[in-house]
Amino acid sequence: MTSRSRLFIGLATLLLGTVYLLPLWRVSLEAPQYPGGIGMQIRVNTITGLNPHDLQNINGLNHYIGMQEIVPDSIPELTIMPWLFGIMILFGLLVVATKKRALLYTWVGSLVGLLIVGFVDYYKWGYDYGHNLSPDAAIKIPGMAYQPPLIGSKQMLNFTAHSWPDTGGIAVFIALALGIAAVVHELRRRRVKEVEVVPGGKTSVALASLFSVFLLVGCEPSPEPLRVGEMDCSHCRMTVSDARFGAEVVSSTGKVYPFDAVECMLAYLDDNPELVESVHSYWVVAFDEPGTLIPADEAFFLRSSVIQSPMGAGIAAFASEDQRDAQYNQLGGIEMGWTRLLNEAESLDRAVAREEHERRIRRAQREVDAAVGDDAASGGDQAD
Repeated sequence: MTSRSRLFIGLATLLLGTVYLLPLWRVSLEAPQYPGGIGMQIRVNTITGLNPHDLQNINGLNHYIGMQEIVPDSIPELTIMPWLFGIMILFGLLVVATKKRALLYTWVGSLVGLLIVGFVDYYKWGYDYGHNLSPDAAIKIPGMAYQPPLIGSKQMLNFTAHSWPDTGGIAVFIALALGIAAVVHELRRRRVKEVEVVPGGKTSVALASLFSVFLLVGCEPSPEPLRVGEMDCSHCRMTVSDARFGAEVVSSTGKVYPFDAVECMLAYLDDNPELVESVHSYWVVAFDEPGTLIPADEAFFLRSSVIQSPMGAGIAAFASEDQRDAQYNQLGGIEMGWTRLLNEAESLDRAVAREEHERRIRRAQREVDAAVGDDAASGGDQAD
């Protein structure tokens, strides 16, 4: 799980805790004889009136039409709900602590199930109260039922009944929305992580092209596969050669700038500040998951002289904080996040990276010159 997902679940857990302080649901009645209306609030462990005598007045009205008296102590759900929410809160804290996606999915699924069961139980409760009327009621209207609406408003004789979530219920729905957002974020991140670095070859090029077509018709700009041995770095123009390193900048228009190392991307951004204004997202290859592109702002970085990155700056990105920490314990160095990496880019010796770029370019030029010299010598021998 990413830190963003953990934050979502942490907030969701805190919101669930508010049900012990705030009412979950509100049922109110409006009628000419009650100008200000009367109503009741369903809490996690009891039912109270909106005003001091409202519950007593509602039970008085129910008596005349044959409905059962509302006695909170006789409703078993009000004894069970505090325990259920307590379990969900502890479960949410466990999800945050363990960072396990499987537990996240289970937690959100359990919360959805709890709400579905709650709505079904509330409907059955309202149905029982509204339909099982006493035959000895003072007011009897054949075929009339007094079931309150599950949610919304409903006219019953001269009363208008309203049923809506109260502040605690709204907090629960927001908690669910945060949980769903965390799941969507993790699933989207998992999908992006499957954008793997692929080897060269006609088949891989065709697959990459097909993948690019799907990206183009997508809802937002996305990275493309970083093809080892085929793609050239946008900064140093060297071929991407190591599946453990690499990066991409995706512009708001969908254009992708590939790099063979994080330091190359930083140097390119420094040389082209106008690009920063149009950047949609930054991506880096996870050192602990070779071939996997992950959002740079969710990666964990380590800079160490022991790490042999392509441009010599010794910067590696990790998808997991635990993996980064394990490498730090073995190699030493500097631990940092994406924001710090951007803010301290100058102190990370970009000059060293540029020098390495130039060294590699000079070496490549020497190889080209040597090859040309060999061809010329070979031609001279043939002429002799």
